[in-house]
Amino acid sequence: MNEIKLTINGIQATGQQGQTILDIAKEHGIEIPTLCHDDRTEIYGSCGICVVEAEGNPKLLRACSTMAADGMSINTNSDRVIQSRKAALELLLSDHSGDCRPPCAKACPAETDCQGYVGLIANGEYKEALKLIKEKVPFPASIGRVCPHPCEDACRRELVEEPVAIAAMKKFVGDIDLLEEAANTPPIAPATGKRAAVVGGGPGGLTAAYFLRLNGHEVTVYDAMPLMGGMLRYGIPEYRLPKAVLQKEIDAIESLGIKFCNSVRVGADISLKELQDQNDAVIVAVGAWSSISLGCPGEELGGVIGGIEFLRGIDINSKSLAGMNVAVVGGGNTAMDACRTAVRLGAANVYNIYRRTKNEMPAEEIEIRQAEEEGVIFKNLTNPIEVLGKDGTAQAVRLQHMELGEPDASGRRSPVPIQGSEETLAIDMAIMALGQRLNGIGLQELELTRGGTILADEHTFATSVEGVFAVGDATNQGADIAISAIGEGKRAAEMVGLYLKGMKLGHSSEFLSSTEKTAEDFLDRQKQQRVSAHERDAGVRSRDFAEIDLPMPEQEAKNEAFRCLECGCRDYFECKLIDYANRYNVEPDKYRGLVNHNPKKDEHPFIVRDPDKCILCGLCVRVCDEVIGATALGFVDRGFVTSVKPALGADLADAGCIACGLCAQMCPTGALTERQMIAKQVPLAEEYTEGACDKCPIECKMKIAVKGSLKLRALPAKEGGLLCYKGKFGFAGNAGELESLKVPAGIQQSLLEKIAKANGYDGPMPEN
Repeated sequence: MNEIKLTINGIQATGQQGQTILDIAKEHGIEIPTLCHDDRTEIYGSCGICVVEAEGNPKLLRACSTMAADGMSINTNSDRVIQSRKAALELLLSDHSGDCRPPCAKACPAETDCQGYVGLIANGEYKEALKLIKEKVPFPASIGRVCPHPCEDACRRELVEEPVAIAAMKKFVGDIDLLEEAANTPPIAPATGKRAAVVGGGPGGLTAAYFLRLNGHEVTVYDAMPLMGGMLRYGIPEYRLPKAVLQKEIDAIESLGIKFCNSVRVGADISLKELQDQNDAVIVAVGAWSSISLGCPGEELGGVIGGIEFLRGIDINSKSLAGMNVAVVGGGNTAMDACRTAVRLGAANVYNIYRRTKNEMPAEEIEIRQAEEEGVIFKNLTNPIEVLGKDGTAQAVRLQHMELGEPDASGRRSPVPIQGSEETLAIDMAIMALGQRLNGIGLQELELTRGGTILADEHTFATSVEGVFAVGDATNQGADIAISAIGEGKRAAEMVGLYLKGMKLGHSSEFLSSTEKTAEDFLDRQKQQRVSAHERDAGVRSRDFAEIDLPMPEQEAKNEAFRCLECGCRDYFECKLIDYANRYNVEPDKYRGLVNHNPKKDEHPFIVRDPDKCILCGLCVRVCDEVIGATALGFVDRGFVTSVKPALGADLADAGCIACGLCAQMCPTGALTERQMIAKQVPLAEEYTEGACDKCPIECKMKIAVKGSLKLRALPAKEGGLLCYKGKFGFAGNAGELESLKVPAGIQQSLLEKIAKANGYDGPMPEN
């Protein structure tokens, strides 16, 4: 063949006549995206993603089907090309539905892979589950105890009976880590020579420090309190989060080489300017440490204290409220913590005053239940209008009786005073747990919002001062949950990493396909009771500060993990469609109209089909026919309702499939996937080990996808390679299940001959 010369993106390239633009670009390491091409099949050109622009040609060309010519000048990334690819992807997505990621993971503010670690627990891979959590959260044992788990609120298992106990799963593996002599921590990247300071040693600040250090930066954390932990230490009682648990996880963070400076208040002991001078970047992650006042007369009296101030000042070895009547105002978790702490400190009566009913309380349901079990008296539909006192000390509180009116902006029914209806409650102490706010003293250099919080970009966390970033409650209008601060801490560390490299800070939203589900979609699922927490008896636990929850037995944890409905796409980590969709910033609903929905059938022991994710690229049909010769799959019907399936409505296992797995291996979406050779199916980012098949003399080279001790699937060692069913699925001892398949012997023998030739094997052919 004659040599030709052309230019691709300004790079001189050579090829041969008869080669396509795609072929030559690939040989020169220039990527041109495609969803429907494979070198072993005839050119198809269905996806339209591989278009390029040729100088002098008014039309865009499909690189997979256009033969290269001498002197061509090709641009693979012009504006026209990018817009065309974007439109093609949007058309493909118009009839594509399914969950890229499960609702639980999408609901987690820290973006934790809930389905991943729950699935690993189900398979007994506890250390791998822990490693997966620590990719996002540096203290799983602590957060597993206190997180209000928005992931569980989104869990679809609730459509069957109750959500999976996801937070308890995190605690379970976190506690296993605590038993290790040295905590499992990720490796640290090579030193960058850059230094960063973190102001605030709470969950957001420690998380930011953790990920900055893992990326090779020197990090120092400054905190005003004597010990690190922030609200996890000083705002959450011992019975919910033992300080020994928290401390061990903080010690693991410090062991990475992070320097801790405690009892150092910015603005008093060191200035923000000094931190800037000593470091290349600063992250401000101070918490909301000041309680919000009610604004009623008498709040200045002795015995009236804010909720967070009360909890922060508790010393369980010396404080006593014996014989006292304590009123706690508020309906959130801090209010419940204050109520239950007062009970443990010996108060004769503890009243919770809240202007709505229990159903409207923002506190977790379990917190309300446990508080009631421990003797807290709930005074719902009451609101303080005055604290009464004598000699400067609180002695009573006047309560206005309320009723519920119309819903407010939050969707809850607004409390309305009942005129002329009051009561007076004798008290010795009033705790105002109505929320918290930032105390901005020492941070005057930073621009603040009207609410007194630090003004920071919601995506980059950059403040008004160069090189200073802010996260968590420092930027919130009120205190948020710890897992939100953790999520922001990690993302801020990523932004600081870009800043330290001199790169532009930016935010790109990730498109994730999702689908709505109803209870009818899960009518085939057997109801399984959610694992019950093992709690100490209320009469015993209310007299001390020992942890309420007892450890979960291993088998219970595995059983609970098996309740997961496996919502997320198993192909997420390899899906080319979602990769390209985000690369080209698609508008997925631009052409959305009527969407096909095809019933899923569990029809094959090793191949899983999800027709709703099919984009009709035709790869599976063509490799099955042109490479294997089996024709087990084909296009059925014409027009909008076209689908890929076995002929005549047969099951795939009965349609001539020889279980080579090539269709699933080539599918660019999650429409065809291999069933993992493990007890519980779970989407995972795979790792690979090399191996060789021992099922016949050919001894095909393979790579085995693994996670911990789990063997997930087998792939040919080289690109374009093939495996027979014994190599593909027999590696995990499951070859016996293939005996039920109606495998055409001639096709199987033909495949073995192709495999033998590709491997240079010239010995006697094995029997299929």
